[in-house]
Amino acid sequence: MRFFILAFFFLYIFSYADAYDPLDPNGNITIKWDVMSWTADGYVAAVTMNNFQMFRHIMTPGWTLGWSWAKKEVIWSIVGAQTTEQGDCSKFKGNVPHCCEKTPTVVDMLPGVPYNQQYTNCCKGGVLSSWGQDPQSSVSAFQVSVGLAGTTNKTVKLPKNFTLLGPGPGYTCGRARIVPPTTFLTPDHRRKTQALMTWNVTCTYSQLLARKNPSCCVSLSSFYNDTITPCPHCACGCQDKKNCVKTDSKILKTVGFNTPKKNSAPLLQCTHHMCPIRIHWHVKVNYKDYWRVKISITNFNYRLNYTLWTLAVQHPNLNNVTQVFSFDYKPLVPYEAINDTGMFYGLKFYNDLLMEAGPSGNVQSEVLLQKDQDSFTFKNGWAFPRKVYFNGDECMLPPPDAYPFLPNSAHQNLISFSALISSLLFLLIVVQ
Repeated sequence: MRFFILAFFFLYIFSYADAYDPLDPNGNITIKWDVMSWTADGYVAAVTMNNFQMFRHIMTPGWTLGWSWAKKEVIWSIVGAQTTEQGDCSKFKGNVPHCCEKTPTVVDMLPGVPYNQQYTNCCKGGVLSSWGQDPQSSVSAFQVSVGLAGTTNKTVKLPKNFTLLGPGPGYTCGRARIVPPTTFLTPDHRRKTQALMTWNVTCTYSQLLARKNPSCCVSLSSFYNDTITPCPHCACGCQDKKNCVKTDSKILKTVGFNTPKKNSAPLLQCTHHMCPIRIHWHVKVNYKDYWRVKISITNFNYRLNYTLWTLAVQHPNLNNVTQVFSFDYKPLVPYEAINDTGMFYGLKFYNDLLMEAGPSGNVQSEVLLQKDQDSFTFKNGWAFPRKVYFNGDECMLPPPDAYPFLPNSAHQNLISFSALISSLLFLLIVVQ
């Protein structure tokens, strides 16, 4: 009996630990429902999705939100989004609801829809920026009119079983919880109003739920060693090894070979690591008071462009970043006493789009860091990152014993030791 209790306890603990990210401990996506008015048979609610994750965004084809109704509710109308299926609305005469599904699935509208179908912060194709990269673009919203529902705070039943795809799996959503009503300011900021009722749903991300293998890897090099430490073999799994494309393959000249598939299946370039993304960290120059690092990001997926990409790095010297040359940079300080994490991302309209695999499928920058004389060293791999994340997923680093090492002085010491022995023998012979 004790064994089962312990097993349940550890299962409970690790189920929540999976969604905990030490570099972004407070990161989540919060979905807020604000009931703005009551109708004859239900209510009108403003649904707002806030991405509070510092370096994890939702890229195209965007988010997909689902839930289950507690009773027999229907969606009469929706503005700024749409359900993917209408369902069976045959029992309605006259006005037909927008959706009669028990478990509706909602997606964002595409840019350029008519104005009468738009809503504040809608119509971005489901793309949500990360909070650390662009807070204003990390919000999405739509308005929904719900029927056959409660018409007071006491009779409304909260939706349940929320799901979120962003755009693939990985997110787990908690239960809807009633919170204090949201307050709003009028345009002149002289009057405050509030929602009639508000509930929140919090969704957290787990890389273990998203995929069984990493989606990126890290290679290392330095000016003081000619050895380049590559990504680990099969770092991202080699299940796609049979379907990869060699750089000299004739398929690369076929029209439309890189068109994305409906199931988002990748078409990877054949490599020993079989990762869609490789980050290369090169220790480039050593100055008296500074040192310089070159960072390169390469895309090996022929079917995917990475929009609004982010790169999060943990290294103790990121507390003294002097200049970043071709990327934007923002320090991440989840713990106030420790400043060792930063986020790199592309300059808008310059390199914020990482193109598909090929000649244009890479972006790079250099970082100038000021030395801390008390801790700076090139020994024992100190100059290389501790953790690397691309688009919010942790990348696989090489094993520490494979890092480029400083040229040692073992040979010189051996010569000096031999010279010392020879001198002692010579002295002994002379003395005798």
